[in-house]
Amino acid sequence: MISIDHLSAVPPFEQIRQQLAGLVRIGSLPPGHRLPSVRQLAGDLSLGTGAVARAYLELEKAGIISTSRRGTVVRDGQATSVEVAEAAGDYVRASQNAGLSADEAVSALRALWPAMRPSSPAS
Repeated sequence: MISIDHLSAVPPFEQIRQQLAGLVRIGSLPPGHRLPSVRQLAGDLSLGTGAVARAYLELEKAGIISTSRRGTVVRDGQATSVEVAEAAGDYVRASQNAGLSADEAVSALRALWPAMRPSSPAS
């Protein structure tokens, strides 16, 4: 299901997050699918539990998965949300790398929003 490239500059938690989000986006992990426990996935990947726990936390914050006493499952209707969450994450990272504050990044989005609206179909 998931593999870790230990030679990659991308941290293991981010590799896990990206791969799980991708599997949700393409439908390989459908809504309601139960994910392995943090301990189980960490053991399967020969990682510490912290990396898996962080990946799950990021996915939960993005609304892609949900965790309860019964375990961690893929939430309903997440294919589009995953794409938006990933794009938003990329934008936040790029904005931070450019030295923008959150307010400046939001202002840039607001300025672009009207110009980026899809065209209405011709009647």
